[in-house]
Amino acid sequence: MMAEKDTPRGTAATAAAIARVLIDGFDRHYRIFGETTRRAKARFEAADWVGQLHAVTARVQFYDERVEETVLRLRREFNAEQLADATWQQAKLAFIGHLINHKQPELAETFFNSVCCKILHRTYFHNDYIFQRPGMSTDFIQSFPPTWSSYYPQQEGMRATVRRIVTDFGWELPFADLDRDVDYVVLAARAHVGRWPKQDFNLQIQVLYSPFYRNKASYIIGKVINGYQEYPFAIVIRSDDRELFIDTVIMDAWRISLLFSLSRAYFMVDMEVPSAYVRFLKSIMPRKPESEIYTMLGLGKQGKTMFYRDLISHLSQSNDQFVVAPGIRGMVMMVFTLPSFPYVFKVIKDQGAIQKDMDPATVKRKYLMVKQVDRVGRMADTLEFSNVALPRQRFDAGLLRELREVAGDSVEEDGQSVVIRHVYIERRLMPLNLFLDSADDARTDYIVREYGQAIREMAQANIFPGDMLWKNFGVTRYGRVVFYDYDEIEFMTDCHFRSIPPPPNPEAEMSGEAWYPVGRNDIFPEEFGAFLLGREPVRRAFMTHHADLLQAPFWQATQQALREGRVEDFYPYPQSLRFCHMFGQDKIPEEPDWSPVWAGAQPED
Repeated sequence: MMAEKDTPRGTAATAAAIARVLIDGFDRHYRIFGETTRRAKARFEAADWVGQLHAVTARVQFYDERVEETVLRLRREFNAEQLADATWQQAKLAFIGHLINHKQPELAETFFNSVCCKILHRTYFHNDYIFQRPGMSTDFIQSFPPTWSSYYPQQEGMRATVRRIVTDFGWELPFADLDRDVDYVVLAARAHVGRWPKQDFNLQIQVLYSPFYRNKASYIIGKVINGYQEYPFAIVIRSDDRELFIDTVIMDAWRISLLFSLSRAYFMVDMEVPSAYVRFLKSIMPRKPESEIYTMLGLGKQGKTMFYRDLISHLSQSNDQFVVAPGIRGMVMMVFTLPSFPYVFKVIKDQGAIQKDMDPATVKRKYLMVKQVDRVGRMADTLEFSNVALPRQRFDAGLLRELREVAGDSVEEDGQSVVIRHVYIERRLMPLNLFLDSADDARTDYIVREYGQAIREMAQANIFPGDMLWKNFGVTRYGRVVFYDYDEIEFMTDCHFRSIPPPPNPEAEMSGEAWYPVGRNDIFPEEFGAFLLGREPVRRAFMTHHADLLQAPFWQATQQALREGRVEDFYPYPQSLRFCHMFGQDKIPEEPDWSPVWAGAQPED
């Protein structure tokens, strides 16, 4: 058999067999991925919120499991590490043949890369052996069912059209009052556009075929097309466990973009042709990178592929240097950035340089936790890469020196490249401590309130941040506080929140030593104020809005709710947009205004 592989015929046959194993591995992955995603509708209608969260967690692992299966099979059946270069090149060509009528060719190419990069040395990471550039176009791929459905309101009227859009999804649960909800949608739409377009225009409404499921909501996403004008919308459907109701309709493109923020959990969407969904969504959110759209659709590996291509393209068209990121140096991570590129790169320090009781394996486990939970808009998502080669001349000398000193185990200098063996990449935010340094009293009050709200929502999502210092949180361009330092996070249900017992005598109280036993997972919220509330404006704002976070009962009550299986409602839009507040008698809950107008910036993507 080995002799046969040395002949052209043997090489071609082996390459064809390898390509078949690779496409079978991907098809198995996407079949399992699709089955889990399609069950999201049943979980939504059954109000199985815990099951929905578990499905999101499990789905994160599917891709890596299929990659490992395929790698093991190639090693077992073909002795993969010993194959000739020509065999791998022909395997890529044979693989392309399987993609000609494939519905997910770009995802299959990424799967091919993932498998090959676990077998081949990084010197093979170029287009002769892997898909450094896409090999197949994703334009005009036919989908069944179609990617979107079209509706024509001039034929039956706007109310009847909206009603049909909603009912066409075949919900099993009844609506509490669908006629009322449709009226609310029409009223909100009329208020948004000012007046209806003339009915003699070819007014068309396009709606994506699958709803988008996340947390306790389902989103119908589409756009109204009237000549050269387009109006995007997202109809939000929620459940009270017995009946469905339309909670709101979102019609601002920037607010729809915030639904796809990387600080939130990934959607469950049933897609035969993902590229068509991405193209439709890109037409609604033109400033949103396709890499982020793929990621938010649960296709994180494709998001990584496209992000890396964007990074390489950006490096070829810029000349600034990677520098140490501004802010207080981390005790676990070395963080650097490229000023012209809106991301930060985080490298785990060597064991000897870590200034905490921590090790790299634990840090990796914590970052994986964040990908598996509902980030509820309060935790930045990360892209995790291995063996990333970056141009050496683009590194500031001081940064390169510091990387050698504190992260030498993760950095290799190879000719004209700096190879980062393991790196996390996040959207760049303004560190909260730097924001507070220049904030006036009004903005301090706002942002401290946001900070406390972020901690509350993370706790309700079963995450305790551990290190709650201001430097571990960031401020987005639209004034929202997001957590981004994960080396000390814990599940809330693994923590033991306690009140500090009264001292047995005055001498004990004055002593520098604790007069009470402290277990490994014991947390005393009364101690938070000592390292958070040094400045008077900060203390005043915190005690006004979040004094209960300094007492154990809040944390204990939140733990109890989690243990009972309660899943909180998290709204990626202001409460004031909900129909129960816009048209009903419900009192609007007090909430921060996190619109982009506050931040003095253009609407955030």
